[in-house]
Amino acid sequence: MTRKKLKSKKIYFIAEAGINHNGSLKNALLLVKKAKVAKADYVKFQIFKPNLVSSKNAPLAKYQKKNDKSSSQLEMIKKNSLSYQDFVKIKKFCKKINIKFLASAFDLDSIKFLKKLKLKEIKIPSGEINNHYFLKEISKVKRKIFLSTGMSNLKEIDHALKILTKYKIKRKDIVIFQCNTAYPTPFEDVNLNCLDTFKNKYKVKVGFSDHTLGNEAAIAAVAKGAVYIEKHLTLNKKMKGPDHKSSLELEEFKSMIKSCNNVNIALGTNKKKLTNSEIENIKIARRSIVAHKLIKKNTKFSYRNLTVKRPGTGIKPIYLDKLIGKKSKNNYEIDQLIKSIEL
Repeated sequence: MTRKKLKSKKIYFIAEAGINHNGSLKNALLLVKKAKVAKADYVKFQIFKPNLVSSKNAPLAKYQKKNDKSSSQLEMIKKNSLSYQDFVKIKKFCKKINIKFLASAFDLDSIKFLKKLKLKEIKIPSGEINNHYFLKEISKVKRKIFLSTGMSNLKEIDHALKILTKYKIKRKDIVIFQCNTAYPTPFEDVNLNCLDTFKNKYKVKVGFSDHTLGNEAAIAAVAKGAVYIEKHLTLNKKMKGPDHKSSLELEEFKSMIKSCNNVNIALGTNKKKLTNSEIENIKIARRSIVAHKLIKKNTKFSYRNLTVKRPGTGIKPIYLDKLIGKKSKNNYEIDQLIKSIEL
């Protein structure tokens, strides 16, 4: 007896290159290669014009100060930025090696640039979820939207969805990502149960943008129903820059994907049934009705002369009561399987 293998839902992995290229096109292309080797489905970058994102007075976050010696956010993002022409080259390279190019825009000019790139999906970063004019411009683009929800509450998500679906974007084309905007995110702040809230309240697919150290949260997110897993990828955690220390290197990223996929397969189905790996053991581990004592032909079966023992190749134990009181049609040695003809 064989059974068809269960087909698991596809989990999509996003290697967040972000600004881990440190402003170098060469590093960016290396990150694309690493993402491909890791078997990520997407490699994602952050596209912005520094002067349109940050004022000269915006300070660095605490985690940024630890990993970057810039005097301001503007200085930091300037030295970690790439040109639009660089991203044209990166997208072409992604197509060449067959990995999807994904990007999040941080300003209106960059949204227009993403339109020109004709991406099938656009990621909205957490910091823009209450940037209503920004969301309105995104809503005019017929694309699949990945909405990151770091630093937000349900009221803000409700409002963002209302704006996003005002023009060309359909609710079915929006994936909501649970996210915590802390690098790294402490486990007590991950809150993966929000994935259930998003699925039930908004009737959308869900993802998880993971900023924790390690793989546990990503693996658990898959178990909670996340279809997309995003994690930062770096060439080397020791590189200078704000996000490297909370990113994964190649082998770690590969390990995360393998673990998540294994968990996804292990989830199986909500139906309980015999699996392929159990089939060969069912006859070994289950029991059959056997003779507990010597039984001569025409002797009545009783609870004293019958018992149940392994293997499970004979009459199933559930039929024991049906045999009691019947006369045996055969002679049986101790431990001999009772023949089905007795039924």
